[in-house]
Amino acid sequence: MKKLHPKQASILTLLKENIDNPLTLTELSRQADINSPGVLYHHLHQLENKGYLKRHPNNPKDYIIVESPEKSVVYINKFGQAQCGPEGLMLDGAPIERVPIPSKLLRFSSSEAFIVEAKGDSMEPKIKPGSIVVAKRQNHAQSGDIVVCVLDEKVLIKQYLIIGKRVVLHSLNEQFKLIEVRENNNLIIEGIVKNIIHYDHL
Repeated sequence: MKKLHPKQASILTLLKENIDNPLTLTELSRQADINSPGVLYHHLHQLENKGYLKRHPNNPKDYIIVESPEKSVVYINKFGQAQCGPEGLMLDGAPIERVPIPSKLLRFSSSEAFIVEAKGDSMEPKIKPGSIVVAKRQNHAQSGDIVVCVLDEKVLIKQYLIIGKRVVLHSLNEQFKLIEVRENNNLIIEGIVKNIIHYDHL
């Protein structure tokens, strides 16, 4: 566990105590008795580098505290391919490999992450065939989320939408029709897509 500067420890305590109602940077600076914005940013960056903190780059109020600091590179279980299209493969719970990912890419704990490789073109242009999709394990979704799900034993990557009383799975590629989830369908949400890595970025 990397040693924290006293100011970093104070900032971390304040962030933990106010996680349900996050402080603005101005409030955090005042309560931590730090007068310089540059000094505050430096300590926040160090907390991220040391693995104690994960922050959204564009929203300072969106962060998580990591109780056990993570290494700079973490290994995430990969579970084969998920279909961006009409057919898919079952996630059988046995990872085929562990993929190294910079922990800074994850805005959540790596223990909640899993990876699938996208197959098919129904989620283009956002997700291409062969894209590496990093998802957060979660069995519920909000309308608009892109999910990795199992629909009647087919693993799919789709946008989850609630339209009135209907639940539909939407493809971003307009050539594909909506899939309506009916009462006799078995839909299981495996996770929410958080990161997409294209091969041309590797």
